[in-house]
Amino acid sequence: MPSARLAAIVFSALTALVCAFQLALAAGAPWGEYAMGGAFPGVMPAAMRVAAVVQVGVLAAVALLVVSRAGLVLPGWARVARWLVWVVVALLGVSVVLNLVTPSPMERLIWAPVAAVLFLSALRVALA
Repeated sequence: MPSARLAAIVFSALTALVCAFQLALAAGAPWGEYAMGGAFPGVMPAAMRVAAVVQVGVLAAVALLVVSRAGLVLPGWARVARWLVWVVVALLGVSVVLNLVTPSPMERLIWAPVAAVLFLSALRVALA
């Protein structure tokens, strides 16, 4: 079983890739079929592009929480990170399920495994 620190590094690296994807969507990349259940193929509408930017902020905060729980950064967050990481684990569990049942085959192919790795790495950090 990998260490919590290694799991946190995997988590943050993968989250950075997801953030890059979301920023690309926000910038107008025509990858709508790979997000939001494939409801917006091609370039996402303006409201969804704004939502992608918001998602980047949420993902960055979540990554900071996970790496803080692993003891890599922000030691002042240790107390709240100890219990808040379980909220992250629960939400990622839901994310795995949603990415497995999405109507978009491309989203299932790419994001279900990513969500599963994020879930497992966050769980490893939470159990530390």
